[in-house]
Amino acid sequence: MDNPCLVVLITAPSVEVAQEIAEALLAQKLAACVNVLPGVQSLYTWEGSLHRDAEVLLLVKTRADLFERQLVPAVQKVHPYDVPEIIALPIQMGSQPYLDWIEEVTATS
Repeated sequence: MDNPCLVVLITAPSVEVAQEIAEALLAQKLAACVNVLPGVQSLYTWEGSLHRDAEVLLLVKTRADLFERQLVPAVQKVHPYDVPEIIALPIQMGSQPYLDWIEEVTATS
């Protein structure tokens, strides 16, 4: 595998927004797979106040070379938050056929 793979975590305010983000990433071949996990409770400080919100978590499988220049702007284009959570974790190990599939179905950078 030439390009390291990532799991990208993105929170969204609703299942509908999460699905819109997921579909945009898949349509642009910026993700191989997106899991949409509803029922996340997020506690955070924003503009000096403590917030507790129900959110949806997206787990996006992609390539590292797509993250900064393509995936992040694509998410920001459709995401309603001023500062959306878009963080990436490297996949240290995984089934080689699965990692090869991620590389095969995502866009060439």
